[in-house]
Amino acid sequence: MRVALCQLNTVVGGFIHNVDKICDFLRRAAAEKAELAIFPELCLSSYPPLDLLDRPGFVGANAEALLSLQRQINDIPNAPETIVLGSIMGNPSPKGRAIHNAAVVLHKNETAVFQPKRLLPTYDVFDEARYFEPGKETQLWDSPWGKVGLSVCEDAWYDDTRLGRHLYSSDPAADLKGASFVINISASPFEINKRKRRQQLLAGFVKRIGAPLIYVNQVGANDEILFDGGSLVYSAAGEVLYEMPSFREGIAIIDFAPGKATTVTEVAAWQTGETEKTWDKMFVGSQKPQRTSDAEGDLELLHKALVTGIRDYFRKTGFKRAVVGLSGGIDSAVIASLAAEALGPRNVLGVSMPSQYSSSHSLSDAEALARAIGCEYRVLSLKFVFSALLMELKPAFGGLPPDVTEENIQARMRGVMLMALANKRNGLVLTTGNKSELGVGYCTTYGDMAGALAPLGDVYKTLVYKLALGINKHNPWIPQSTLTKPPSAELRPNQTDQDSLPPYEILDKLLEMHFEGLAEEQELIRAGFAADVVKKILHLVRSSEFKRRQAAPALKVTSKAFGLGRRIPVAKS
Repeated sequence: MRVALCQLNTVVGGFIHNVDKICDFLRRAAAEKAELAIFPELCLSSYPPLDLLDRPGFVGANAEALLSLQRQINDIPNAPETIVLGSIMGNPSPKGRAIHNAAVVLHKNETAVFQPKRLLPTYDVFDEARYFEPGKETQLWDSPWGKVGLSVCEDAWYDDTRLGRHLYSSDPAADLKGASFVINISASPFEINKRKRRQQLLAGFVKRIGAPLIYVNQVGANDEILFDGGSLVYSAAGEVLYEMPSFREGIAIIDFAPGKATTVTEVAAWQTGETEKTWDKMFVGSQKPQRTSDAEGDLELLHKALVTGIRDYFRKTGFKRAVVGLSGGIDSAVIASLAAEALGPRNVLGVSMPSQYSSSHSLSDAEALARAIGCEYRVLSLKFVFSALLMELKPAFGGLPPDVTEENIQARMRGVMLMALANKRNGLVLTTGNKSELGVGYCTTYGDMAGALAPLGDVYKTLVYKLALGINKHNPWIPQSTLTKPPSAELRPNQTDQDSLPPYEILDKLLEMHFEGLAEEQELIRAGFAADVVKKILHLVRSSEFKRRQAAPALKVTSKAFGLGRRIPVAKS
């Protein structure tokens, strides 16, 4: 059988756009005589719709989009006879929530069956039980190719015991035994190091069923959540036979022969918007997969994830131009480089805003970076404005000595300048803070935190340096001095980050154990961190929760990102 794996990048609530894109993919599938086309989870509405699902008009628009799709399919010559896609579907029972998250089978352009998602995640960024009624059982569909099992994303993750226990009372795999093959449609978000774990869990799902699997995942970014695609085909033995590229929207046409000796042969593959076969076969048939789970591979995936996140955030919100404060430091250099790659250098404005405490190398490094990237660059001095404001505030300060107040004033003045330029240029400010700084509150509300998106807000400082080295391997944009000089906010004379914080190599390991590993004080001390350091850092974490509540959305790349993925009270003991 000939199958089209349709790895889509959709827009939340963009029903007309999403249906048009689905039809475009179906035309490509028809051109290659595909019999079966498979699309990701909730591809009509895109994932995640969040509280839009509470609005009857949104659910009604999804239903109309499904009807519109069926009308348009009639006009596609030789369209695949069978289409599997994700959609919101009404719950026919008078009990429970009103809607399902479902896999829908359109066979000969009629709804042959729909399978509600059974396992509804409520951890990390997920809150599906808030909106959807879970399915009670999994049915096999009698297709032209035998019995086909249908499942949606989390249905294949029953065996995930990363949290120390099975989260669900039943395993959908038990109802899928006897299937000729199984389809799993997904919107599985990206995380660093998740690719290997995902593939292992899917392999376990396949082995429990004893049938081949076709897995099609969403790609792209919606707000802070990133989707990496990487759609897969497994043999009945749990071996990966085919993998689509990560962070590339497109369609792959394969000849698929399910059975105990499953075979896969690629027929054609396109990246969206192109008319030629544009990506290489990653591996086909009996060839072994080229694993990317080593450090370099993970770093490359992280790079692609951040570029995708910036590009989609701007594209889906209707903005084209980014404004970045260039301090001459590593964070702003990496942000500017990623933005240039995502949006094009001409759509990036770099701004240096020196004060009395800025070093000469900060300006020269920022200018060298902007020149190498090819973006617009401006220098707006804070010196006189800062002095004038201090004179105005002096009587109100009542002779109190300078402290962090004066430092924060500089940061907030920079925020005002960047926001003014973004308003005037119809652009968005990218904040340059990283996870290490946000974690301990080493940042200024309404200052360096002011902006629309924090691309590095879930990336620890030590990893920022690795990203910079990776960027320079392909594009030697970031000056060497930026990579080697001690990090500094330059808000007072001779200031460095290590005046206030432990070395980032120590800080990042401690924060990772606390945030991702959920370790508390005594466990961190037993792990070898000095007790005074642990107490200080955890105090900073707790006392800066109010800052993170007001922070720009951070592109999520770890299992415990600030924002949707980590919900902590501000007022607490």
